[in-house]
Amino acid sequence: MIIGIPKEIKNHEYRVALLPVNVQALVAAGHSVLVEHDAGVGSGAFDPEYREAGARVVPSAREIWRRADMIVKVKEPQPEEVRRIRPGQIVFTYFHFAADKQLTLGIIKSKAVAIAYETVQLDNGILPLLTPMSEIAGRMAVHEGAKFLEEPLKGRGLLLAGVPGVAPAKVVILGGGVVGANAAKMAAGLGADTTILDINLDRLRYLDDVMPKNVTTLMSNAYNIRDSILQADLLIGAVLVPGARAPHLVSKKLVHQMKYGSVIVDVAVDQGGCIATTRATTHDHPTYIINHVVHYCVTNMPGAVARTSSYALTNATFPYVMEIARKGWRRATQENRSLARGLNVVEGKVVFAKIAEQYRLPVASAV
Repeated sequence: MIIGIPKEIKNHEYRVALLPVNVQALVAAGHSVLVEHDAGVGSGAFDPEYREAGARVVPSAREIWRRADMIVKVKEPQPEEVRRIRPGQIVFTYFHFAADKQLTLGIIKSKAVAIAYETVQLDNGILPLLTPMSEIAGRMAVHEGAKFLEEPLKGRGLLLAGVPGVAPAKVVILGGGVVGANAAKMAAGLGADTTILDINLDRLRYLDDVMPKNVTTLMSNAYNIRDSILQADLLIGAVLVPGARAPHLVSKKLVHQMKYGSVIVDVAVDQGGCIATTRATTHDHPTYIINHVVHYCVTNMPGAVARTSSYALTNATFPYVMEIARKGWRRATQENRSLARGLNVVEGKVVFAKIAEQYRLPVASAV
């Protein structure tokens, strides 16, 4: 199989889908790998390393999209990339179709085989290809939130930890999954007064057992959400419904009642956001202000720490890349139920039920 690795073109996206060590393994297994010039620079992987590993480095993305049987990416195809996709071509990446109808329709029209990292799911419910980026995004959410709480960036002028004689900031986290747990760990470690809300009582019991004493767990309901948010200096949205649009748990009215200069970091923005005032932002322009509340809603947060992110991501994705390359997508998804759950759009047909339901499209069988 010919595997193509184009350079990511989303705003300030520095990650790369495969590293030289992965290329070496693919080539040793008899596959060909095309890598776009400078695709790995932002992650500390340079063209000579890819060549030494056996890849062919090409000057532009055009040849990669034209020749590759499978495209391996990090972020969802951008409009100019969608136009280059060929019928039957496998595209293995994060898609987040639930947040982008135009992308969904574009991939349907392309007749490609779209396998989404974010819906590959083990039988126990774990999302192995989403988890590493969720860990990073959860930790980054606290870093970014702490930064934008500073007065010059229009925040409340608070230090998360406080100091002796001055109370720490109040951090509220909606969702106790991978993002929420990592955010809580970071916020608590910095000394913030941290509250995490979730609808799963067993998950709350677990978090209560493993988190530091400055983390409070609360059942997520309308009353507790409202009460917590009105006290929040930093609100982190960490809600996930796999493959579907995130529910809005915070209304515009409630945002307008938040403290002057408080900060919202909505990590759920990739799936549409869990806060009614969320809209996607970029690393160039990461924030906007609504009613004196700072919103940080960057859709590719881990791209800013590309060296960490690329290694963490490829540790998880590479075994699946190798399996698809070795078996082809049909046999690979027939023999691996987790990978089969990653199939979202196949040769012009939506095969992932939640996407079909959201856009009122027919759902088809993947095979």
